[in-house]
Amino acid sequence: MTKSITPGKIKQTNRELIYRYIYKKRKTSQQDISYTLHLSRPTVTSKLAELEEEGLIRRAGQFDSEFVGRKAVAYTVTEDYRVSVGVEILRREVKIIVMNLYGEKIGREVLPLAFRQDESYYRSVCNEILAFLAQLGIPTEKVLGMGIAVQGLVSPDGRTITYGKILQCTGLTIDAFASGLPFPCQFMHDAGGAALSELWLSPDLQDMVYLSLSRHLGAAMVCGRRILTGQHGHTATVEHMMMRKDGDPCYCGRRGCMETLCSLKALLGDEPIESFFDRLERGSGSDVDKRWQTYLDHLAEAINMLHLLYDSVFVLGGYLAPYLTQADIDGIYDRIDAMTPFDEPRDFIRISLMPKHNIAIGAALPYLEAFLKNI
Repeated sequence: MTKSITPGKIKQTNRELIYRYIYKKRKTSQQDISYTLHLSRPTVTSKLAELEEEGLIRRAGQFDSEFVGRKAVAYTVTEDYRVSVGVEILRREVKIIVMNLYGEKIGREVLPLAFRQDESYYRSVCNEILAFLAQLGIPTEKVLGMGIAVQGLVSPDGRTITYGKILQCTGLTIDAFASGLPFPCQFMHDAGGAALSELWLSPDLQDMVYLSLSRHLGAAMVCGRRILTGQHGHTATVEHMMMRKDGDPCYCGRRGCMETLCSLKALLGDEPIESFFDRLERGSGSDVDKRWQTYLDHLAEAINMLHLLYDSVFVLGGYLAPYLTQADIDGIYDRIDAMTPFDEPRDFIRISLMPKHNIAIGAALPYLEAFLKNI
């Protein structure tokens, strides 16, 4: 039996259509909305008044016109009607970012808080977040929620860290933070957060393997714009795929994992990344060039192996992304050509569009997307 469409549903649909149109256009007029959405002027007037009264939209001046008469009122979304918070927890610091409904940064803070599994640490993080929101003039009732990105695997419901060897935090639950905050919270795998930020900037991107090339290697697989987690929650944990039987030790306890060959730690050791690439650019000797070429060898080997498994776009992100050049990408393609059995077009490797702050941003995005979907 076909469900009937009630007048109430039609009104709600019109409200959503109008809000989303204003959101997409950024700034528009009543006439434009009516003409484009094929809605009557009285309907548009009524819904604009309703949205404006709720605070979801606001007037933003008037449009200039060549014609004599009243100028059209410009309407825009109230960008900070609601905000979302993203947090990245690292061994020695905590990164916080607050974003408006367009995913734009309102404020960012880096706290020198070394990770500890104790109540005083969790309380300090929560207090700093609340103080930062107050500093920005954002009342907590405006916060949709907070995503906390961690270097570890997370349960599907975002409540528990199921594998956290880097921070030694396996088993930590979100209650440690949520109990000190008046809005929803969830954990997220850091590479998954980075992948979400990439999808936010690339609405045409459907399938992807995201490689986070930072101090530690991380990855996320995306199919139909959804991150794959798998039956046991460890899809795309490519960092622990063994590439060398007798290789260097990995933090997981095994040897020769992809982590030991393709992470920045494998490339740099304890050298700052800026120093390494400064020396590489100045041609400061064969040692630095040899290290870089060896790293590209390993990265190409890893990408080829993963690409044979999942034929999709590969996005290279993380701290390394801003230092990658087209010549480096061409070099990776050359290496892959020598390894793969297929005649591969050079169209599947991209450098991240959002190499900075992407993990914290991605951690905040699910709350924004849920709000916009259910407006």
